[in-house]
Amino acid sequence: MPKCVCMGAKLKCSFGAGPKDMVVLPIARVMNAKSKAMAAQMDFVPMLNVPAFGQCKSPANPMNWKMAGPVPVFVPSSCIPIPVAPWAPVAKKLKIGGMPAMLESSKTTCVWAGQITVDNPGLTNVEAK
Repeated sequence: MPKCVCMGAKLKCSFGAGPKDMVVLPIARVMNAKSKAMAAQMDFVPMLNVPAFGQCKSPANPMNWKMAGPVPVFVPSSCIPIPVAPWAPVAKKLKIGGMPAMLESSKTTCVWAGQITVDNPGLTNVEAK
């Protein structure tokens, strides 16, 4: 069974520089044994739940194209993640704050075409169906 995701889980983007920590607010949330808030399907708010991943290397990001005379040149810029959909797949039975729990297999897509995935769920002892 897949593991649940909690505060401090490592997320990564296919166009980002490396894994970064996820933030989960402990508002009306289930806490695990180590007092970490567990993530739910709707925890995909940019710059709150989903951090910036350093440099963005996506060719779809218009901020990565700079003009060098009359020719555009690709130059990676700072990441500004913009997830376009809630996390999926999610737990079918376990609910966190009334929403399905986020799983280590959950993914979302950035508007700049990057796949945002869980690199480390932050929990090893909580599993869900």
